[in-house]
Amino acid sequence: MSEEIALVMQQNLDRSCWVCFATDEDDRTAEWVRPCRCRGSTKWVHQACLQRWVDEKQRGNSTARVSCPQCNAEYLIVFPKLGPVVYVLDLFDRLISKACPFAAAGIMVGSIYWTAVTYGAVTVMQVVGHKEGLDVMERADPLFLLIGLPTIPVMLILGKMIRWEDYVLRLWRKYSNKLQILNSIFPGQNGHIGIGCPVPRIPAEASPLADHVSATRILCGALVFPTIATIVGKLMFSSVNSNLQRTILGGIAFVAVKGAFKVYFKQQQYQRQAHRKILNFTEAEEA
Repeated sequence: MSEEIALVMQQNLDRSCWVCFATDEDDRTAEWVRPCRCRGSTKWVHQACLQRWVDEKQRGNSTARVSCPQCNAEYLIVFPKLGPVVYVLDLFDRLISKACPFAAAGIMVGSIYWTAVTYGAVTVMQVVGHKEGLDVMERADPLFLLIGLPTIPVMLILGKMIRWEDYVLRLWRKYSNKLQILNSIFPGQNGHIGIGCPVPRIPAEASPLADHVSATRILCGALVFPTIATIVGKLMFSSVNSNLQRTILGGIAFVAVKGAFKVYFKQQQYQRQAHRKILNFTEAEEA
């Protein structure tokens, strides 16, 4: 028994801090602690050194749990007892910290909802007409308005995501060899490729929704579409008296013309990508 006591005393005298590597001889007034099940050189550590190390791991969150990096034993961290006033304040602080994310999410969802309602109301007045739109919304059921108006931007975005031009392009490329009339209408000139020419290879195409820029274009294009349809309707179909019919015709005309140009542009890019070539390396290039 005496030998064991002597061995323990000798180990205590040989204590070394695994943070600052100081021993008892370096600082005899330092407070030591054995916080985990480690043995050997990582058994002991200064209380002050361990406190600084724990602060770095917690990063300002005093309730975060910290474990030993060697044996993974969780440190037993205790705090002095709080007074009643400080206890209540601490309780309120924790409740607010837990409730704030939910409150922020609710505010964000509410803001998006009421923005969608406002956008839907403005779109109705823009498409139908200012006075007619106000009359329609005044006669409508409030519950119907609260449900129907925010669905307008949602339906516009979903409609914008229908990429009907891609289906036209697939049919075009599938039957382009049989439609030789396309080469006579859009012939290749001055080194340019004809729109219906056969391709030597099928180039790889990236997914349009994988690019964040395409997602923002879909959002902006969908939300601006009613305004564009109204302007095109007034320019091209001014003889139509009904604002709704004029806007619908303007929207159809805009989608058709824009889609035709988009199909033509994409097909040209496809042809250009398919006919690209890699040139031989020459010594003159290196020089």
